[in-house]
Amino acid sequence: MATLDDFRRVADDVRNWGRWGDDDELGTLNLITAEKVAEAAATVTKGTVIPLGGDFGSSGPQGAFKFRQNPVHVMTVDGGDAETLVRYGPQWLRNAVAADVSAFFADNPFRFNDDMIVMPLQAATQWDALSHVYYEDKLYNGFPADSVTSFGAFHCGIDKVDVKGITSRGVLLDVVAHRGEDVFCRPGTPITPQELDDVAAAQGVSIGSGDVVVVHTGWWTRFLDTGDGAEPGAGLDWTCASWLHDLDVAAVAADNLMVEDPDPANGVEGTFLPMHMLCLRDMGLMLGEYWNLAGLAADCRQDGVYEFQLIAPPLKVVGAVGAPVNPIAIK
Repeated sequence: MATLDDFRRVADDVRNWGRWGDDDELGTLNLITAEKVAEAAATVTKGTVIPLGGDFGSSGPQGAFKFRQNPVHVMTVDGGDAETLVRYGPQWLRNAVAADVSAFFADNPFRFNDDMIVMPLQAATQWDALSHVYYEDKLYNGFPADSVTSFGAFHCGIDKVDVKGITSRGVLLDVVAHRGEDVFCRPGTPITPQELDDVAAAQGVSIGSGDVVVVHTGWWTRFLDTGDGAEPGAGLDWTCASWLHDLDVAAVAADNLMVEDPDPANGVEGTFLPMHMLCLRDMGLMLGEYWNLAGLAADCRQDGVYEFQLIAPPLKVVGAVGAPVNPIAIK
């Protein structure tokens, strides 16, 4: 296990505060230039669209965690309402909403259904905003942590990234296939920087400035089989923050629940999720969690091409510290 002194040395090395100006709230998304977006588009050769998002529903992974719940989907108007209101008419209605709704159905063939959803913004496939994690009372770029209030994040909210898309060249690193695992990378086997280099070399793919690295650990496939959202699996070792920094990666996403390895024995003494602290707070590098990468991994194995155009803009929720995303890969 590393010490806090080890952690602070890495934090000082990877910190990007001021790199893009004292007012910057985009962090490493600044590395996605117009040239990088054009490069990403040029990777599309066969027109295959591969969805990378998981389902937002009652059987999602958050049911195992008390501070986040799975989405609750509620119908607010449905066909049964329409038939009942038309059959019995508005005269018996004392509810103003029901009376208003019934007016839509009266004396015409028009019908509609409506619904709503209540959920944590990080309930399934999502991006962590730079305001999601902090330490020592500072967010990314030195913004004060108390600028995140009950009204939302004044600095580094997820809404600030809309100017970037997020679209760039994506690179899949298929750790499951590299290890020869049947389904997923098991707990107690963190993914190291050296292993990421080895996977990239074996796949014949390079990683450049502004790329989004997508790591296939197989955890989501395992979850779909077991339904156990609390089952741990291997993730990135905390030292991968330096690897991401050295390569000028724009963002990183994975198919597991934390991106990084959850085993405290492989972490930093006295901390929880040290890679989150380094990436979000020091580097300004966003993390994508709960991505469904099985289809992309299968396609990449089939054609031997591990680069693609990634399109993954988060839902623009003003002041939010994370948001849902339905990313797609285009090859």
